[in-house]
Amino acid sequence: MRGRCFVAGLGLAVVLVGPAQADETARLREALRSATAQVRSLEDQRAAIQAKLTTTEQERETAKKQNTALRAQVKEAEQAYRQAVKDFNDRLAERDDTLEKWKSAYAEAASVARTKDAERAKFEGEAKAFKASTRSCEAKNGQLVKISNDVVTRYEAMDPLEKVLDHDPVFGLQRVQHQNQAQEFRDKILDQKAKP
Repeated sequence: MRGRCFVAGLGLAVVLVGPAQADETARLREALRSATAQVRSLEDQRAAIQAKLTTTEQERETAKKQNTALRAQVKEAEQAYRQAVKDFNDRLAERDDTLEKWKSAYAEAASVARTKDAERAKFEGEAKAFKASTRSCEAKNGQLVKISNDVVTRYEAMDPLEKVLDHDPVFGLQRVQHQNQAQEFRDKILDQKAKP
């Protein structure tokens, strides 16, 4: 606006000067035209700069909004990251607890298995010993049955007179022989006695 007033005032000054100064007027007119062109150019530049300033202000506001939105996203991402780390650490701690429980249970099961294996080996040894003892007892029992049969057979083979003479306290002729046989049978029976 100021530029237009200046140009108008300059134009009025040129008209008032007069004919003598016609060359000077032409030169001033030329200067006026040049100044007018410069003013128009400057106004165009000012308008372009103002448009750029407005665009820049809008871009700055958009950038501020984007910056605020991005900061919010970063904050959310940081919170999500912290939560993910916390969840991961919680799961890791839970896994470690479970692992310790499994280790403890495994150690206990291994201990029980070792104890059971030792008991099984002990019982197998005892069973073998009992089987051997049973076989030995069965064999000795067989011998006792055989000795008992011999005693009964010899006793049955004695005639009544031998029995009387054998038991008679007065005569006792075969008593010594009978006692020797009884001692022999007793020794055979004692040899078959089961030993622990």
